Amino acid sequence: MLSRHTLLSLLILLSLLANAVQAQNNGYYRYPAIHGDMVVFTAEGDLWKVRLGTSEATRLTTHPEQELHPAISTDGKWIAFSASYEGPTEVYLIPVEGGKPERLTYDGESARVVGWTPDRRVCYATRHFSTLPNTQLVLVDPQTKQIERVELNQASQAAWLEKQMGLVFTRLSKQGSSTKRYHGGSVENLWKYMLGQDEAIALTADYTGTSRSPMLHGDRIYFNSDRDGTLNIWSMNLQGKDLQQHTTHEGFDCLRPDLHGNRIVYQLGADLYVLDLSTDKSSVIPITLSSDFEQRRELWVESPEDYLDSYCLSDDGKNLALALHGNLFVVPVDRGRTVHLTHSSSARYRSVLFQPGADKVLALTDETGEYEVWSMPSNGLQAGSQVTRTGKVFRFQPVASPDGKWLAFTDKNHHLWIIETATGKQQRIGVSDYGNFYDLSWSPDSRWLAYAKSAENWTDQIWLWSLKKKEAIAVTTDRADSYDPAWSPDGKFLYFLSDRHLSSSVASPWGPRQPEPYFDNTTLIYELALQNNISSPFREITELDEKEREDDPEKNLEDPNVPLLEIEIDVENIMRRIRKLPVSGGNYSELAATDKHLYWVSTNKGTSSSRSLKSRARKFDADVVTVANSIDSYQLSTNAKHLVLWKSGSFYVFAAHGKSGGGSDDLVSLRNVRFSVDPVKRWRQMLVDAWRLERDYFYDPNLHGVKWKEVLDLHLKLVERVTDRAELNDLLEQMVGELEALHIYVRGGQQRTDGDDVGIGSLGAVLRHDRDRKGYVVEHIYISDPDYPENLSPLAHPDVQIKQQSVIRKVNGVDVNSVGHINVLLREQVGRQVLLEVASPDDDTVREVVVRPISMAREADLRYDQWEFSRRLAVDKVSEQQIGYLHLRAMGKDNIAEWTRDFYPVYNRPALIVDVRHNRGGNIDSWILEKLGRQAWFYWQPRVGKPYWNMQYAFRGHMVVLCNERTASDGEAFAEGFRRLGYGVVIGTRTWGGEIWLSINNRLVDKGYASAAQSGVFGPEGKWLIEGHGVDPDIVVDNLPHATFVGKDAQLDAAIKYLQNKLKQEPIETPQAPPYPVRPGTKKTLNR
Repeated sequence: MLSRHTLLSLLILLSLLANAVQAQNNGYYRYPAIHGDMVVFTAEGDLWKVRLGTSEATRLTTHPEQELHPAISTDGKWIAFSASYEGPTEVYLIPVEGGKPERLTYDGESARVVGWTPDRRVCYATRHFSTLPNTQLVLVDPQTKQIERVELNQASQAAWLEKQMGLVFTRLSKQGSSTKRYHGGSVENLWKYMLGQDEAIALTADYTGTSRSPMLHGDRIYFNSDRDGTLNIWSMNLQGKDLQQHTTHEGFDCLRPDLHGNRIVYQLGADLYVLDLSTDKSSVIPITLSSDFEQRRELWVESPEDYLDSYCLSDDGKNLALALHGNLFVVPVDRGRTVHLTHSSSARYRSVLFQPGADKVLALTDETGEYEVWSMPSNGLQAGSQVTRTGKVFRFQPVASPDGKWLAFTDKNHHLWIIETATGKQQRIGVSDYGNFYDLSWSPDSRWLAYAKSAENWTDQIWLWSLKKKEAIAVTTDRADSYDPAWSPDGKFLYFLSDRHLSSSVASPWGPRQPEPYFDNTTLIYELALQNNISSPFREITELDEKEREDDPEKNLEDPNVPLLEIEIDVENIMRRIRKLPVSGGNYSELAATDKHLYWVSTNKGTSSSRSLKSRARKFDADVVTVANSIDSYQLSTNAKHLVLWKSGSFYVFAAHGKSGGGSDDLVSLRNVRFSVDPVKRWRQMLVDAWRLERDYFYDPNLHGVKWKEVLDLHLKLVERVTDRAELNDLLEQMVGELEALHIYVRGGQQRTDGDDVGIGSLGAVLRHDRDRKGYVVEHIYISDPDYPENLSPLAHPDVQIKQQSVIRKVNGVDVNSVGHINVLLREQVGRQVLLEVASPDDDTVREVVVRPISMAREADLRYDQWEFSRRLAVDKVSEQQIGYLHLRAMGKDNIAEWTRDFYPVYNRPALIVDVRHNRGGNIDSWILEKLGRQAWFYWQPRVGKPYWNMQYAFRGHMVVLCNERTASDGEAFAEGFRRLGYGVVIGTRTWGGEIWLSINNRLVDKGYASAAQSGVFGPEGKWLIEGHGVDPDIVVDNLPHATFVGKDAQLDAAIKYLQNKLKQEPIETPQAPPYPVRPGTKKTLNR
């Protein structure tokens, strides 16, 4: 019989073991839904359910794609959820007890489940039915699949009032940046709409922060709000009054709440909590996953070349060093052993290079918590050793000196450093206030470092730093950009690129659309003689040289490659020894030199796969040779004897002899580059890496005063709970959100997928299923600008000409009533010929037509086209073509084309509306502002006709800019600049508020990222602009949810009215020419 002490010990041991097992089976829980005592949630990308009072969860789905946003039906029998089983995110339905998912939507565009209505329809949010891209609510009947749109122009979440007489809704969808305590113009806020009323009313207008996720319980609205600095659960009465706070969490936001009965469930960190409304007490829901945690298992990396960070070719051309997915490899070029140098999933190795003359590999790694330089034998037989110990900020790719004794590198603080590899001793040799140093290049004797950096006028100059004298000299001026210095192997010459070929392909401002100078092929190649009295190998041979050769047969001017033991540079008049080489101008980069050749990359601007590697012999009479086309990058070995190409995911190595290469004989096999990672350790490394990269890239070195290390410690505790890559992104979003800055996006990564991507073809129309008419009624065909017929809806094509109210009965011979949705028959039909049987709306006669469906992305563009075209027609009609109108969707390359297409036809009107509502941003604000700032300062009067003005196409009238809550980034910079420059007034609503410009160069090991907000914007008055608040319009006009849905555009109406009044007060007239002059000499002649 066991003693009492022994029994107690056994019980304690069993309890500890049980806790350990539960800890091992803990997951990361998201998207909870509740009905009674049943909670459904997402973990491992699948749906699970658990009963309150128990802890054992049951898995409901197993598909590799993510199943999200579950909502349980009012009778507790069904779960609606969103999933991307065939590419686009659609709505699916499964029984609560599990079963085969049934697809409810075929929109071909993201459909997010919101909940259920009292009459048991599924409510989901989508942009599929909007013209201007707004998230709207749609109801779908699980039985009939019929849909009904909720008559609100902007709505992303909803809670239905009793008897479905109205709803409380979140007006805007969450803005895309990972930002906490957001107060910009795109903030989520709660409204109420009663069916049949003229308009919705705002319920939370008292607060400029977030109010979302409405839930109804009795006569109160429960919701999510960050009024105390953290998203917590609050409530108010149906009139938006009597605010009460129900949770007081700190650190982590209370996310994705859902209510049923007397309980609210929500996510907090990695856990789910339940709030009992009768007691106002919340508690964690203990959950154990009965899972094999397949995504935590050892992961073999497929296609490791997709995760390449850097590469380096050995001097003998026999080996490649690769850094990919955080691992280091030395790969034989021809035959031999592939060496896997590093095996840690807890550290990331990047920026690899061979150490010349040492049979070692150098790399940057975060083994110690900061990126430091480590050295390791290239054969992998001994452990690596740490070279540097001073890492405090992100370091970029080091460059090794030819003797292997020195490394040069730059960091994110724009400092230039050298390191002695033997001791790790580090010396800062430069600081730049105008961008970073780049194009670092050591001299052949390792005593000089060449580099480029920007001068105060932002022109790039080349400098040479002397290791001996510890000083730098400029070898080019700040008059033209010069970069890519490359030493000749004998140390006599420095070659470089410079943009000095300035020949405009546009000769004058005369012509359509105000042609402007365009400088293409601006780059030339130059040679700098580093000593006096040395002859260039590019010097033209003359009769004097021939005579000199006869006198001294040993002299060879074409091959002056006698190596120098120590390079001495004659500094005096050094810039007068620069020679332009006989190579025509181009778009060149990445210059390199061997003893007999120069290499560079030539790019044809605007052409995909246009980077070509060129070479030319280092002599006067030689042709340019194309070494390889469509390359990504290339490198020479340190001794300039061998060359490696990186092209289309493959490496090619061959001798640097100036001839073409990169064929199958030069291909380097990567078949032995096979490795696995421990996902849990890798996820931890990525979280720390993202934290560190945000620290080093963020525009404010003080990180907005956030205690950033404490933020890391808080979130690092939850990494062990993560079970898939999507959950890591969720954790990353919560962490980087603490910086309270926009333009921080968490995206991508190595996520599980099943590879299905089934595109749905669109007919470019609104279709409604009508069983009585035996098919799908064409309710509306989207219209677009007839000047561009290539953009027409497939049903509006001249060869088709289907009328509205026609009925589509068959697709490719299949009755549309035999499937759940017509789009089932249009899957994988984009761009293909599709046979439709169509009944006439007039007499029901049937005919067959062939159409080519467009993609759903193109349909979204077509809907947008209709919105733009209809605005333009409305302005033309109401103003009698006195007011011009144009809309800019974003501020990129395609959008300057929009500007050109739509501005110049109306440049001569007395007034202009520039509509940047929903503008997604970009970087062309200065182009547009500059064009709007052109002024007419004199007029030409031809012999016949009306006068016209200079500056050509200058706009002379009154202007208005329209902006709204979805005007973002460079769109709002344009709106602010328009006002500050005095061009006119801004009308609409407050904009997004994102003006710290971003970088996505801080990618993680699996190519995911948490982008960094790295460049803030302030005005001449010394105040930060736009960020976190947005641009306040001069005249505030809101496009209200219901009125806008039924076709009103109050903002556009206000702009038209303003300009009409302005034209009445200050009409725009073209001056008439004065009387022609009568010259005095003419009078004398006439009087004779």
